[in-house]
Amino acid sequence: MAVPFQFPYLEKELSWLSFNERVLQEAADDTVPIIERVRFLGIYSSNQDEFFRVRVADVRRQILIDESKGGGQEARALLAEINSKVLTLQQKFDSIYLQLIHDLAKRNIFLVNEIQLSEQESLWLKRHFQDKIRRHIVPLIINDHTELTRYLNDGSTYLVTGIRNANAVTYCLIEVPNKKVPRFIELPPMKGNKKRKTIILLDNIIRHCLDDLLTGFFEFDAVECYSIKLTRDAEYNLSNEIELSMLEKMSSGLKQRLTAEPVSFVYDREMPQHMLEMLQGQLGIAGMDSMIPGGRYHCFKDFIGFPNPGRDYLEHPKIKAIRSSQFRQAANVFEAISKKDILLYYPYHAFNHVTEMLRQAAFDPAVRSIKINIYRVAKHSQILHSLVEAVKNGKDVSVVVELQARFDEEANIEWAKHLTDHGVRINFGIPSLKIHSKLMLVKRIENGRLVKYAHIGTGNFHEKTAKIYTDFALFTAHSEICDEVDNVFEFIEHSYKKFKFNHLLISPVDNRRKLYSLIDNEINNSINDKPASITLKLNNLVDTGLIKRLYDASRNGVKVRLIIRGMCSLLPGIPGLSENIQAISIVDRFLEHPRVMIFNNENDPKVFISSADWMSRNLDKRIEVGCPIYDEDLKTLVLKIIEQQFKDTTKARVIDRLQQNAYVKRGNRKKVRSQLAIYDQLLDYEKRMANR
Repeated sequence: MAVPFQFPYLEKELSWLSFNERVLQEAADDTVPIIERVRFLGIYSSNQDEFFRVRVADVRRQILIDESKGGGQEARALLAEINSKVLTLQQKFDSIYLQLIHDLAKRNIFLVNEIQLSEQESLWLKRHFQDKIRRHIVPLIINDHTELTRYLNDGSTYLVTGIRNANAVTYCLIEVPNKKVPRFIELPPMKGNKKRKTIILLDNIIRHCLDDLLTGFFEFDAVECYSIKLTRDAEYNLSNEIELSMLEKMSSGLKQRLTAEPVSFVYDREMPQHMLEMLQGQLGIAGMDSMIPGGRYHCFKDFIGFPNPGRDYLEHPKIKAIRSSQFRQAANVFEAISKKDILLYYPYHAFNHVTEMLRQAAFDPAVRSIKINIYRVAKHSQILHSLVEAVKNGKDVSVVVELQARFDEEANIEWAKHLTDHGVRINFGIPSLKIHSKLMLVKRIENGRLVKYAHIGTGNFHEKTAKIYTDFALFTAHSEICDEVDNVFEFIEHSYKKFKFNHLLISPVDNRRKLYSLIDNEINNSINDKPASITLKLNNLVDTGLIKRLYDASRNGVKVRLIIRGMCSLLPGIPGLSENIQAISIVDRFLEHPRVMIFNNENDPKVFISSADWMSRNLDKRIEVGCPIYDEDLKTLVLKIIEQQFKDTTKARVIDRLQQNAYVKRGNRKKVRSQLAIYDQLLDYEKRMANR
């Protein structure tokens, strides 16, 4: 039975805002350590910035496209809904922020502004400003010839200053130099009160020292100062000129982003009308642009790095990364993998097993070649350092660099140049397809024959994010899977070649078709009174084709369970359509990032991990790789991890038709926080493996 074309579907932008509301819930949760709550405000704000740069910008472009064809009403209505929800969330944000300031003060941590300083603190700050900060500030005078849109950096915080002399006002713009100076400054302890910890924002230091900054250049009776932040469209057009290399095209595209259209303008709601009107005129902000009245501070993403000047209990205790017993007991990584497939789950497992594999491959005399694809890497990447060392040792090293990894383009361009300079063969892939897979392949000579070892993951080769993102990484010497991984690299280099994949799910080659087939198999089993169920863990579920298939599965009696961290356009619990679909979302200290697909298959589960979310772009416009888990121990481990998340009674929220984000009701069940319980599960698994 086919689902009618007009089926319930929540616009992905509205669903995304519901996800970020779940992040905001963590900042409001008084069971979360206070410093972590402040940092969740930073995470929320960083997410919101990206939302405007990408999602809202896309809706704006759609309006322009539709209007050129005589339409645009639907996209305009969506933008109005977005703006309404954003304003509601902004009010919640401001309220939570004020509560957190109050709660910090209870713990002798004071986040003060410029009018709350003691005389001792004021003098210290004026000296600090002169010695450390003033050199980084050059005010921009705003007049009729100023092209303000050209000078505002995307996402930076600015202080708009009105210098009033009699009835005249001179406006100037001061960029808060938070990339050169810490955003938070801890003041020296006050005499007689050593327990008090006082922190001031860089913005307020500048406000406090405005007189020093302006005196001698302006005559003024009073100075007004209010903050703003502009967010721009993150998309850009790549030149089609044949003579330009991919690096040159990407560099040109990044320059376009600097002057792209503004999509969000956040301003201090206390800003006087004359200043706001001046800025609107200067920036050419139209009615459809998102103007968001906010609090005194912007660029809250810096709060991700909010310091802890107090005791350790004010933030999450660090967990000790688990070392794989299989890797630990073997002479080298290749011996370990050859004995049995290994599955790691970050950040519970140590990511340095990956860096160690590449370090050993870089000098192992038996290794002949290394292939890897890079989407995002750490600023000081040990992985890329090992690749350079491998070239020095005569290995054939090939790296696929994705230059269009959003917001990491500039870093990837520099890495590509660095690797090329050191003799690494660089491949920029297929211009029309973003490469999002997480693959590595090492070829080694053993007993006179070539043996392949593969890494297939759900997350990036990024040492830093592996400490805060949950992700699976499979290490295998399964010959057929390794051959297919090799063929993926060959496909990236020669996309005109045809390959058949019997094990891997490859976008855009066959992933969609195989997923449809797996769902249809469960539907057929249910129709024939056989066990049938589907369990999915994804970041995002918005692809209409797959949502239709899941609705169809539900209508035919297949039990569908979903763990969706972010966007979920499917609406569960609709009688006659999705009543057999249950969906939850988990937001906790680690960002839930892996993609896992489990199909009952008549009680013989087919389990896959994948780099691909269920979005049209991931299925049709990117190179993504899904991999089956064949090892029975590892399959059981994945099933137990997923089941543990469905038992969460602390951090799981229900995804429903009304987007209420209600926490899963505990009832008479014990309190379970799945991220902590999974750590214990993995410790137990490694102990059992060590004793085999």
